[in-house]
Amino acid sequence: MSASQEITAEAISKLKSRLYMESKIRQLTGKEQLVLQLEKQYPADIGVISAFFLNYVKLNSGEALYLGANEPHAYLYGECIECMATSDNVVRAGLTPKLRDIQTLCSMLTYKQGFPEILKGFPLSPYITRYLPPFDEFEVDRCILPRGASTVFPAIPGPSIFLVMVGDGAMCTGSSKDVVMEGDVLFAPANSEISVSTASELHLYRAGVNSRFFQTLRW
Repeated sequence: MSASQEITAEAISKLKSRLYMESKIRQLTGKEQLVLQLEKQYPADIGVISAFFLNYVKLNSGEALYLGANEPHAYLYGECIECMATSDNVVRAGLTPKLRDIQTLCSMLTYKQGFPEILKGFPLSPYITRYLPPFDEFEVDRCILPRGASTVFPAIPGPSIFLVMVGDGAMCTGSSKDVVMEGDVLFAPANSEISVSTASELHLYRAGVNSRFFQTLRW
């Protein structure tokens, strides 16, 4: 990770040439194809080589994964919702035009090996799926409402943020009703029951404090 730009560029150039030659006589692995794709996006970037040390994870619709503190990741393509605990130390080292701090990143990594756990979520209702990571900071609900459907997010002890990803509809509390559409972000205070309906189709997400946190407090 701390090699000079000249050494990095030479190593990646040789790797690229070798993979192109081998692609003529065998099918490249998914990771090898990814490396060639990354090299096109970020030529001579140390992150191209780093890909060999990371898991190549492909998520299907409705699947999620969680990353603990000090675990590196690189988002490649597709649409996803990312929820992050409060932090002031996002550190980057490759595959980015932004500021890099390789020394700090290498000093803080966990260096744990293994494949990340894929979260399937569990149903709260016919239209709402909840994803619970193994820490208290947050949980995420996914709501997919078909045309003409409605559902209710029950009141919880903590505040929530809603993000509308697809479609339009209406969100109601005991004291207000809002028309919502794609791209809207809404804040819901604690102990608010939220009713959601749509005449077309509506995909939205709710992020809030992990319910496990409040169960621990009650216990």
